[in-house]
Amino acid sequence: MNDVTATAGKLSWGTRIAYGLGDTAQNIVWGAMSILTFFYTDYAGIDPAMIGLVMLLSRCFDGFSDVLMGFIVEKTNSKWGKSRPWILWMSLPFAVSIVLIYTVPQASQAMQFAYIFVTYNFCTTFCYTALNLPYGSLSAMMTRISKERDMLSIVRMTLSPIGKILSVSATLPLIKIFGDTQLAWVKVMSIWAVLGMFLLLLCFYKCKETVVIEARKKVTKVPVMKSLKVLALNKYFWMAAFMWMMQNVIFYITGTVLPYYCKYIFHNDSLYSIMYLMETGIMIGFTILFCPKLLQKFGKRNMSLMGVSVALAGHLIYLLNPLDFNWVLFSCVIRGIGFAPLNSVIFGFLGDVVEYGQWKFHMRQEGLIFSGGSVGTKVGSGLTSAILTGLMSYAGYVSSTTANAVQPESAIQMIIDLYEIGPIFVWISIIIVLLLYRLDKLYPQIMKDLVEREAKGEL
Repeated sequence: MNDVTATAGKLSWGTRIAYGLGDTAQNIVWGAMSILTFFYTDYAGIDPAMIGLVMLLSRCFDGFSDVLMGFIVEKTNSKWGKSRPWILWMSLPFAVSIVLIYTVPQASQAMQFAYIFVTYNFCTTFCYTALNLPYGSLSAMMTRISKERDMLSIVRMTLSPIGKILSVSATLPLIKIFGDTQLAWVKVMSIWAVLGMFLLLLCFYKCKETVVIEARKKVTKVPVMKSLKVLALNKYFWMAAFMWMMQNVIFYITGTVLPYYCKYIFHNDSLYSIMYLMETGIMIGFTILFCPKLLQKFGKRNMSLMGVSVALAGHLIYLLNPLDFNWVLFSCVIRGIGFAPLNSVIFGFLGDVVEYGQWKFHMRQEGLIFSGGSVGTKVGSGLTSAILTGLMSYAGYVSSTTANAVQPESAIQMIIDLYEIGPIFVWISIIIVLLLYRLDKLYPQIMKDLVEREAKGEL
């Protein structure tokens, strides 16, 4: 239809799959990280309050590193582009960093705190940030067609959970096979690290940056404060960033609390793998079979709104009988169905925000928009982790290096309360934001205007 289509149009399925495997790689590692608190308390013998403090402090640094990385991506100019080279450069450091996290020494509390803080930040603040943010912004540099970015997001979020399924469902059983010790965790994480690095290199090889905007080359250097001001004034950035944050918050609530829930309410921590596998498998199946059709018929916003409403209903179903495993498993199935639509297109929302920002403010900010959104996810998940672990410590949770501690009734009741109340807040918050979101209707006119402006050499 225009130069937009010619220079940055439809993507092949090979490219879509390779891009999605990049997130599979990160989530093979990140999925195992979702049960990191469980490792710290029950295998490394770390007090949950110390863990919460480390994660909360780390998120402050992490938020700063996200913004800094956004500016770095904007200024990167290599033969591979702006975002793509970082996937190559950070694949090995990221693999090494995840193994280091699990080699916590048996030492004084001060030494353990320092080690956890350094290794956790090396992995999350440095390596993951320098990998994940360029990876996310790469989608906006591969195509400018909204539906194509939505398909990239759908494929990404179809393949992404496979990494989590593999690591979360297999990690605890493999830990037991390798001896159910801290060393067993190191061995299993080494396996995930090597596999993740291979998939990241495949993603780098297959995905190219094709969006070339000649008018952008004429723009003079933009002051940092002006860039941040434009980002702050982009209302749809805040909506998309909030939804992305809440998406991560719900993952942290379930990923942190459910292993304890299974261990101390159902008396079998391996049941967490079954619950996670069931919910995530349902989410993937629904994403593959129904989300592309729902997207075509209803658009991102309406599809996501319907889905989140179903997820809320699924959690309310759980509240009817929270101590029965089969009932809780059934609620996970409903939640998986309801969460699939929003989860599948969350990065499509952010891609559209890039075009809206250029249209509204005459400034294109792929790196800053994705990095700014990531700040919210990390601060949100950091606060969530700190609150969860802080409340567990307040309730008297007993840490152990043998995974055999007997918990007081107050700690067990706190685990139940956290899992009952937390998700309700998340789902209701997302519903409110989606009701206010209107960018889907504006997007065709936005792209029409941008094509006309760019033909004149204007942003």
